Amino acid sequence: MREKIIERKFVQAVKAMGGIALKFTSPGVDGMPDRLVILPIGYIAFVEVKAPGLKPRPLQVKKHEMLRRLGCKVFVLDDEGQIVKLLDEMMRGGDAT
Repeated sequence: MREKIIERKFVQAVKAMGGIALKFTSPGVDGMPDRLVILPIGYIAFVEVKAPGLKPRPLQVKKHEMLRRLGCKVFVLDDEGQIVKLLDEMMRGGDAT
């Protein structure tokens, strides 16, 4: 399954929960996560979407670590089957993966 398909299904799932999954771009700052997710309970997290089996690049890992040091939650999604679990973790304020 391609990354775009996983990302599209994730965005639809967030929307179905009443949230938004904004495409996150940060001009001049490479390696930032793909999506900024805001759920109805006021929970905000970043989500990096990858094709199945792919891991974040070293620069992405570095940016994820920076965001986590700042107190942000950062999740990596590389399988359509993880969407429900990831959103459940977000709603419970769980730790990022």
